[in-house]
Amino acid sequence: MITLHHATDTRSFRVLWALEELGLPYELRMLPFPPRALARAYLDENPLGTVPLLVDGHVRMTESAAICHYLATRDGQSPLALDPVEADYGAYLNWLHFGEATLTFPQAIVLRYGRFEPSERRLPQAVADYGRWFTARLRAVESALGDGRETLCGDRFTMADVSVGYALLLADITGLAAGFTPGVAAYWERLAGRPAYRAAREAQDRAGREQGVAATDLRAG
Repeated sequence: MITLHHATDTRSFRVLWALEELGLPYELRMLPFPPRALARAYLDENPLGTVPLLVDGHVRMTESAAICHYLATRDGQSPLALDPVEADYGAYLNWLHFGEATLTFPQAIVLRYGRFEPSERRLPQAVADYGRWFTARLRAVESALGDGRETLCGDRFTMADVSVGYALLLADITGLAAGFTPGVAAYWERLAGRPAYRAAREAQDRAGREQGVAATDLRAG
């Protein structure tokens, strides 16, 4: 049984969504955010104190984009990952990591220095600069979706869309979704309408209630 350590709407949501897309059985262990401060015992499981942590037998992984690819290939090649012989394989890998390194990282700065730090440590200029950085990088997504394409690569929905899709979910939370172009907004609407996405959101809410773990509202100031 796969075990996913997860906090509501954090990067580990990528993995939860991926599990639902693949229809894999899993155990969901909910944590308050940030777990390294609010669930100190979790450090015994993951010394970094970060989520996700995926445990699958002897496999232990903490990088959300890498976990998505692992899950899509653990039981043989699935349609959610591109095969190296496919023309878009390089694009698939690029988008898989673009979602985290380019689109999620700046939003982490926005959240930390706009919401989570004490008022005396908040940095409005950093929030503004990294917000503009994020919005500017969305031009690549808009370009990839040109000519009526509905997904980023391979002419189908893949883990690359899960990776980038989480960054768009986070933009809803940070308020940066206001900068979406029409093409990006329509893409995000398609992703959020997927049954597996909705199932993942329901799963985290249900598990939080059952385990008595209140969700941290990342929108809170």
